[in-house]
Amino acid sequence: MKYMFASDIHGSAYYCRKMLEAYKEEKAERLVLLGDLLYHGPRNDLPKEYAPKEVIPMLNDMKNEIYAVRGNCEAEVDQMVLQFPVMADYCILAIDGLTFYATHGHVYNENNLPPFKEGDILIHGHTHVLKAEKRDGYILLNPGSVSIPKEGNPPTYAVLEDGVFTIKDFDGNTVREMRLA
Repeated sequence: MKYMFASDIHGSAYYCRKMLEAYKEEKAERLVLLGDLLYHGPRNDLPKEYAPKEVIPMLNDMKNEIYAVRGNCEAEVDQMVLQFPVMADYCILAIDGLTFYATHGHVYNENNLPPFKEGDILIHGHTHVLKAEKRDGYILLNPGSVSIPKEGNPPTYAVLEDGVFTIKDFDGNTVREMRLA
């Protein structure tokens, strides 16, 4: 099964469209959204084509293919307009014998690890900085940001297929790749 991971859309209709186009081109079976879907937050500049009302129907059309977690910009009102759960702080994904602790990153992150076993994988967004690193006892992954990347990175998403985690830009170029198993 092929999964796509994306984070930090921040209400950008432009980048939401790009993300969903990439999802279709990748032929992934699930889209895992790591939070901050509709709003840009007080510390970020407005992303390109900031239009949360346009993002809502785009995501709702995909509701049966999305797993999502709450970001620090999500509020209860977001759950009122989105037709899939977005208020969980994390989700556990068991994929090909690997255990992923998927969260936004504002609570659990490399400086505040969740309760998990050695060899588990922490995947989060929040920092807007892509990562794929083996750490002492776990793997740390971050697909980067769909709409407001930081540290000179392009807008990115990631795919997981056959134990390989690949971070890509919207031109389909591989930015970083890591074999997980």
